[in-house]
Amino acid sequence: MTVQQASVPDSRDRQLRSYDYTLPQECIAQVPAQPRHAARLLMVPPMDATLEQARHQQVWDWQQALQPGDLLVVNDTRVLKARLRVRRSGGGLAELLVLEPRGDGQWLCLARPAKKLRPGDQLWLEGLEQEPLSLQVLSTDAATGGRLIQFPAGCDDALEIEGVLERFGEVPLPPYISRHDADDQTRYQTRYASRPGAVAAPTAGLHLSDELLAALQARGVEIARVTLHVGLGTFRPVETEDLTQLTLHSEWVEVKAEVVKAVAACRQRGGKVIAVGTTSVRALEGAAQAGGGRLQPLKGPVDLVIQPGYRFAVVQGLLTNFHLPKSSLLLLVSALIGRERLLGLYACAIEHNYRFYSYGDAMWIPPEAVLETARPCR
Repeated sequence: MTVQQASVPDSRDRQLRSYDYTLPQECIAQVPAQPRHAARLLMVPPMDATLEQARHQQVWDWQQALQPGDLLVVNDTRVLKARLRVRRSGGGLAELLVLEPRGDGQWLCLARPAKKLRPGDQLWLEGLEQEPLSLQVLSTDAATGGRLIQFPAGCDDALEIEGVLERFGEVPLPPYISRHDADDQTRYQTRYASRPGAVAAPTAGLHLSDELLAALQARGVEIARVTLHVGLGTFRPVETEDLTQLTLHSEWVEVKAEVVKAVAACRQRGGKVIAVGTTSVRALEGAAQAGGGRLQPLKGPVDLVIQPGYRFAVVQGLLTNFHLPKSSLLLLVSALIGRERLLGLYACAIEHNYRFYSYGDAMWIPPEAVLETARPCR
């Protein structure tokens, strides 16, 4: 099946319902591949090839698709144990998902059941062999429907609150993963996770084992690190049908000067800039947007929306997982290769029993598979 890209904009690209697809329940991965690089890999064919020319390999084989001098950009965020079970002053239980700091030990949290948590309520964290810890509900956040929660003094940022979360919290696996065990503490982190702050993993990076990373570097592929703390902007469902009106919750990003230099050096030597995961894309492209179209160091919030019609400033290829219907991540990948082509590839993946979502398999989009109109201008 050949999917031709229209020469004029397709109005369906601006409608959320156009990004829906049906996924059989058995295609949702419940456990990760072992070893990490044993996950299956759908190799997207060049833009002028048919979808039948897609190849089916393993992530370990991906190294053969990269060339010496290419630059991989990974996201080094670390997932916090951000799911907290709390006891309300009335005796009932509730659950908090700790999202982002708001200063002075105050944190925005999603709450369940939210209607039971009212401003002024006292909450208690309890754990085995732990002294109970008191929290307080301060207010309701109108933008997210969450709650502003007062934590103890000294919990002003992710690094400082991590001690509390390690004592009382759990890794917040997505709701479509129905099983939990101790292995998730390590398997739901990338091997290079070093900067605490995320509430969900940058899942494409979960496939990169120590052995594969070493093989890539031995091949002459360079690796640079950005940070995007995955939060509400990535995993919250899109509800705006008219995508010209879409806005996303901002996420904290840091792109250091050394990354900017690495990208410039890669381009100068003729290498390709390859993002590992959509969060790495959002970090790089957000930093470029802040620099007026030119990649610059950045430290701060990014709320960039990437959807069909977007011309990339930095990213030339992408390793990515298979994403939820009607998600901002599906929009982003569609911007690279086109909506119809992407949905055709998803249908191919379902037919070939690929595993979807966070613990699922991966897709490789090489530079030659990217739409001409989406490729960075050199």
